[in-house]
Amino acid sequence: MFTVNGVHYLLPFIMITTCFALWGFANDVTNPLVQSFSKIFQISKFESSFVQVAFYLGYFVMAFPASLFIQRYSFKAGVMLGLSLYAVGALAFIPAKSTGTFYAFLPAYFVMTCGLSFMETSCNPFVYCMGSEETATRRLNLAQSFNPLGAITGAYIALTYVAVGLDPASTEQRAQLRQSAPAQFEAIKTHDLDILVQPYLYIGIVILVLLLVIAITHMPKAGEQGEKKSLWTAIKQLAAQRNYRNGVIAQFFYIGAQTVCWAYIMYYGLHVFHDMEGIDEKVAHQLTTNFYLGALALFAIGRFVCTYFLKYVSPGRLLSCLAIAAIVLLMSTIFVGGRTGLWCLVFVSGCMSLMFPTIYGIALKGLKENVKFGGAGLVMSILGGSVIPPIQAAIMDVKGDFCGLSYINLSFFVPVVCFIVVAWYGWRTCK
Repeated sequence: MFTVNGVHYLLPFIMITTCFALWGFANDVTNPLVQSFSKIFQISKFESSFVQVAFYLGYFVMAFPASLFIQRYSFKAGVMLGLSLYAVGALAFIPAKSTGTFYAFLPAYFVMTCGLSFMETSCNPFVYCMGSEETATRRLNLAQSFNPLGAITGAYIALTYVAVGLDPASTEQRAQLRQSAPAQFEAIKTHDLDILVQPYLYIGIVILVLLLVIAITHMPKAGEQGEKKSLWTAIKQLAAQRNYRNGVIAQFFYIGAQTVCWAYIMYYGLHVFHDMEGIDEKVAHQLTTNFYLGALALFAIGRFVCTYFLKYVSPGRLLSCLAIAAIVLLMSTIFVGGRTGLWCLVFVSGCMSLMFPTIYGIALKGLKENVKFGGAGLVMSILGGSVIPPIQAAIMDVKGDFCGLSYINLSFFVPVVCFIVVAWYGWRTCK
């Protein structure tokens, strides 16, 4: 599984797999903080979704430049440059905090995810090439199985350390202070921002250490032989591959669905516990935190379980079945609501566990020397995490209800549409 032409890739595989956990941390220390940004700066759900716009836009902008870079140099060089940008973006939260403005954080997120784009564009095809093409999808799923471990760590820090450390003033109290006592409001905001930036400071230091370790570690070349071609030539050849085109579309919608299902579980939980059941906001936040962490734990377990089942079930068939299951669960979230709906939203994470690496592996099949550019196109499709959340956030901001359903419930029709596209792609590849 980790040998090509007599060259063993197990040690490089372990080193690169560490990077999968690191970008999982970045994603899931950020998603829960969308709600924190909204509370700290007293902005709408739509405006706070700009965090996700900036975060996922970096993936889109830097993917093809990253593929050109690794074609000229190496996968290892791409990983190292990605780690460098990741560290710069994370440490940029310190000057962003000193401005005291929401929009100062967006460039820091953008630079950070330019680094993540380099890492994903390098690491995913690197792992894909560390063995035979027949075992590539399983190998990707195994590497991606460590991504949720970083995700759980990031979410735990965001939802326990950061959330608990914030000033206990509720959203309503902050709104009143902003009008009646601006100086007190600013003092609370400064205190909260001091807490919020600390995870990024520490992860920036960890990344610099890993960068040094990878720099001094010898990594054999994989998948770096063959014809060097122009970006335009590669794009034309990729565009002619129907399976690849459909894979890029499916990945765009999957990332959009994953982002909103995780980022907005906090809003949904607060709606259930605080708005519907009248539980104190702080207690409601803690209850929702438990559900969120449970969702990520289920996602992590699902990765390992699905990797095992891929030995017996075709990737396309399993992908399609899990996407249909996610749709059924989300319909319960919308129409049943309450705690039952929240539990269904948690179980959607179990369905999502297989999707990213499986779509990635299916789409790259047969691309041969175009695998670097193909990987870049699939990383660009992470733009879905920038486009889809503002759409759902705009629906959630609508007051009142429609046909007895709150707009927070109705907004989850957005990921339903996304999973329909994923189910279609799985069915097409299976067929």
